[in-house]
Amino acid sequence: MTPEVRSLAEFLDAAESIVVLSGAGVSTGSGIPDYRDRNGDWKHAQPIQFGDFVRKPSARQRYWSRSYTGWPRFSQAVPNDAHAALTRLESAGKVDTLITQNVDELHARAGSRNVIDLHGRLSKVRCLKCDTVTERARMQEALEAANPDWHAEATEIRADGDAELPNDSGAQFAVPDCEACGGMLKPDVVMFGESVPRARVQEAMAAVERADGLLVTGSSLMVFSGFRFARHAAAAETPIAIVNRGRTRADELASLKIDADCLHVLPAAVRAIAR
Repeated sequence: MTPEVRSLAEFLDAAESIVVLSGAGVSTGSGIPDYRDRNGDWKHAQPIQFGDFVRKPSARQRYWSRSYTGWPRFSQAVPNDAHAALTRLESAGKVDTLITQNVDELHARAGSRNVIDLHGRLSKVRCLKCDTVTERARMQEALEAANPDWHAEATEIRADGDAELPNDSGAQFAVPDCEACGGMLKPDVVMFGESVPRARVQEAMAAVERADGLLVTGSSLMVFSGFRFARHAAAAETPIAIVNRGRTRADELASLKIDADCLHVLPAAVRAIAR
C-alpha cells in the first residue's frame, strides 16, 4: 500500500459521513477528456459562453455541429473504477451525498444513488421558451434529419461532449427549433456564464453542512461553482481531502492533498478500508 493510498484510507475510515465533490478527472478513465492541465490552466479554448449561445446564431451552429459530432462517443462512455469505488463507499454507508460537476451521468450509471448533478445532464435538452425537456438522443436524430449531407471530421473530442472541428465547418449547419413551440433549444447543462440553480446549490450546501468530511476528487476547483463547497467546509472546520493531478484552488484549505490520478488511488483506498 502506497503512502497516498494509506493516507486517503485513513481519512475515509475516520469520517462517518462524507460528501464527495467530483470533477472531470474522475471521467478521464472512461475516455472523456478533462478541461485543465496540472497548473489548472485551460488545455483548450474555453467552452461556449451562455451569452454567445443565446445571442449569436453562428455560436449555436458551432455548438450543435460540434455536439452532433462528439455525442456518439460521449454517450457510449461507461463508468470506470473510480466511479465504482465511490458507489462502494456509498453502499458502505460512508457517503451522504455525491456532488458532481460532470454532466456525463456516469456516477448514476455506476450505481451511486444520492447524486447532485451540479451542472445538469448532457443527456437532456431544454427549450428556453416553453421549458420542455427532451432526450438528447432525440435531438441527435433531429440534427441528423436537418443536416443529411453535412459531415466534418473531428480533430479532437472535448470534455463537455462536443468535438473540435475545422474552422467554419459549422457555418452551414442547420439547428432545429423546439417541436412544441419553435423556441431555442439548449443542452440542459449550466453553461459558462450561467448560474447553477439556487435550489441545487442549497441542497448541496446542506449536504456539506451535515458531513464530517469532504472528499474532492478529480477537480481543480478553478470554477467557483465547485470551489464554494470547499470554502464552506473549511469555514466550518470540516476536514477536506483532495485527490487530483496537479494543483487546485483549495490546496491551502485541505487537511490532505494527494497529487495523483483518482482512478488509481481512490479504488485502492476504498478496498483498504473494506478489509
